[in-house]
Amino acid sequence: ADSPWSVEDILTEEDEQDRVPLQKLQLLGESEELRALLQNPHLRQLLLTVDQAEDKSSLMKKYMQEPLFVEFADCCLRIVEPPEKENVLPE
Repeated sequence: ADSPWSVEDILTEEDEQDRVPLQKLQLLGESEELRALLQNPHLRQLLLTVDQAEDKSSLMKKYMQEPLFVEFADCCLRIVEPPEKENVLPE
């Protein structure tokens, strides 16, 4: 009862495909670009509001219209799921 929650407590087998490995999540903490974005007080307030919201889904839809929030989301995705290199000549 006093133990901290784990990822397994909130994810079902169906959610497994959406799970990001811990090693990739740790890359978020190492990103200077992400840290710079998180210095913005407006973005911090948006994230705090999402975290505390009852209806996170509809709030996320609204915030995905905010350029700053989209920039944050895109930055996170580039870190955990880097784009494949296109048009790269083999060495």
